[in-house]
Amino acid sequence: MADSVVISRNPADPGDVLVELYGCSPDTAARAVQRAARAQAAWLAAGAAARSAALHRAGDVLEAAYEELTGLLVREVGKPLTEAREELTRAVAIWRYYAQLPQDVPGAVHEPTLGPGLLLTRRRPHGVAGLITAWQFPLAAPSWKAAPALAAGNTVVLKPAPEATACALRLAEILRRALPADVLQLAPGGVEVGATLAGLADVVSFTGSRAVGSAVVRAASRGVPVQADMSGYNTAVVLPDADVVRAAADIAVAIAGYAGQKRTATKRVIAVGSVLPKLREALRQALRALPARDPNATDSVCGPVISEMARDRVVHVTDSALALGADLLAGNAQGGRREAPGWYVDPMLLENVPGHHDLNRSEIHGPIAVLSGASDFDEAIRVAGSGRRGVVSSLHTSDLEKALSTADRLNTAMVRVNAPTTGTEFLLPFEREKDPCRVREKERATTDFYTSTRTVFLLPTASA
Repeated sequence: MADSVVISRNPADPGDVLVELYGCSPDTAARAVQRAARAQAAWLAAGAAARSAALHRAGDVLEAAYEELTGLLVREVGKPLTEAREELTRAVAIWRYYAQLPQDVPGAVHEPTLGPGLLLTRRRPHGVAGLITAWQFPLAAPSWKAAPALAAGNTVVLKPAPEATACALRLAEILRRALPADVLQLAPGGVEVGATLAGLADVVSFTGSRAVGSAVVRAASRGVPVQADMSGYNTAVVLPDADVVRAAADIAVAIAGYAGQKRTATKRVIAVGSVLPKLREALRQALRALPARDPNATDSVCGPVISEMARDRVVHVTDSALALGADLLAGNAQGGRREAPGWYVDPMLLENVPGHHDLNRSEIHGPIAVLSGASDFDEAIRVAGSGRRGVVSSLHTSDLEKALSTADRLNTAMVRVNAPTTGTEFLLPFEREKDPCRVREKERATTDFYTSTRTVFLLPTASA
């Protein structure tokens, strides 16, 4: 029996249905894991040069489909065209970067402490990597998980978010032109498919919501390596010595970009001391310049949110905050409702939101943020570190000492100074240590996750 019906719609034109199919049943997902397991030994035995060449080819075939895939990103997940182009460029670069990984030294040689012999350490793949990805980056996220897993000698089963099924189907179809048979399997579907994959794979990597991520961690509690990169609540801190106009422009982009749906989007802005009035006005103006619009426009920054449910959630939390006395500084006074075919929400900024309200505690997938003040730098850091831990934080200041000290005091995987919270660099590690399981993504940090270390002790044979 199928897990569920998967339907993917164009968020800018909900009548445009990209995919309507039955998702995998748990049995079908289990068979995908079995096929990947059978292919893994040959994939590893083919050697480093073969794996490197295959990953290089993967980058080439993705690049050849550049225009098609950018158009599909815009159509399926409402990603603004400029961002869609950037994502595909990034995905191509990821495959080419990890194509170098198989050529890395896989271990080390050590001198035995007692007597003759040889000690070796070798890094070995786990087997089948179960990859569960969110819809926000339908091409880049599967790439930054699959490429290092494959480079290390694992095979892969990918379970994409239902909202990004069309992108995943096309991505897998294109990548299979470059990769040997069965080393990359696709298992579209819903929660049951993800649970099956988490329960059968030899290593599990998840990106998505906190509720689903916690379930994945429980399903993978057999002792296999698991990482779950879950949602966060990201904060921007602005000090009195900051360039306020520049800070407001950066923060506005981080609030409104991709309709505030990136896990690195800014959800809270803390103005320190006397900067609050000036920042309030600067943010108001900056956000008004970024209305929600057709994602196909080359200058679009804020497109539609992913679904009707997501739009209604933004409307509901806004209305409830306003009913409790919050002030709307930017956005539509009717809670972001727009008369348009798509699921559009104009960027919104609220102030004087009660501390217990969801806007001050939870990540809302939409272009909405809360502005508040702090009396001094220390108070701002305490507030920024309270509640949900963020993925990334930003600090806007001209004080180098405060910038450096902040990097050690904030519980986020990344701290960006005088820059938006949005934007990561795949050449550098991205580690979150405070979640239920440690997350190690991107750069060479992935080698530790997708492999285990084996120690080999060689003794000389006895002389005749």
